[in-house]
Amino acid sequence: MLQIITDSSCDLPEELRRRYHIHVVPLTVAIDGKEYAEGVDITPQEFQQKMLSASSLPKTSQPAPAVFARSFEEMAKDGPILCLTISSKLSGTYQSACMARDLANIPVTIFDTWAGSLALGIQTIKAAEWAAQGLSAQEIVERLTAYRGEMNILILLDTLENIVKGGRLSRFQGTVAQVLGIKVLLEGVEGSVELREKIRGKAKFLHRIVDIVGERRSDLTHTIFGITHVDNLADAEYLKALIVERYHPQDVIIHYMGSTMGTYAGKGGMIVSF
Repeated sequence: MLQIITDSSCDLPEELRRRYHIHVVPLTVAIDGKEYAEGVDITPQEFQQKMLSASSLPKTSQPAPAVFARSFEEMAKDGPILCLTISSKLSGTYQSACMARDLANIPVTIFDTWAGSLALGIQTIKAAEWAAQGLSAQEIVERLTAYRGEMNILILLDTLENIVKGGRLSRFQGTVAQVLGIKVLLEGVEGSVELREKIRGKAKFLHRIVDIVGERRSDLTHTIFGITHVDNLADAEYLKALIVERYHPQDVIIHYMGSTMGTYAGKGGMIVSF
């Protein structure tokens, strides 16, 4: 059967990884000069605590090609491989996987999901389900390409502190936004991240997200939602309740955001994928 591999930015709960036999290659994060392998040396909760006390913004790095190559060599014993990665516009992980495929000289199909967090995770689950049905890598990539094009990724920033630290916004602009209670909504568009809206007040912000969901799709009864958060389970659960009440989706997965995505979302940040 086709083997499925992805990277740790997928933010999939361990239970789902085991259920769908998904192999995960870790990205790394450096915090105050010390490197950690995401999901191996550091849990999402530990990362969030360290990020908040760090003197500077953590730095994330893609897996080295040799790391992917070792995984490909091990998995190739059990069958052909399909590898799904974080968007190539957000990370060099896709390029590392391609280099590893050539280095290991193993036939591996590599797919750029245009996503991260559970938008990547959900695509990986779909790939695993189709693989279990006996579809080939080429058939799955055709389905994933269509699925990717219909996917929605909403990035909710509760604070702009990490964007300021990362140099994408001035300290003055960040302070003004905080004083005014402005929340920022970003959106994943073909693998890139773009500003969508600025909204004042948390309650209005969360309800606006629910409205946008309905604007995107009329029937959500067969849709899987993913909500990841940075130390913000209360808002994630509240958002889930609103979505379930209004749209009755197939499922809503809530999980902690790992270091790769959490570094940019910052404390309280959430990503809603469907």
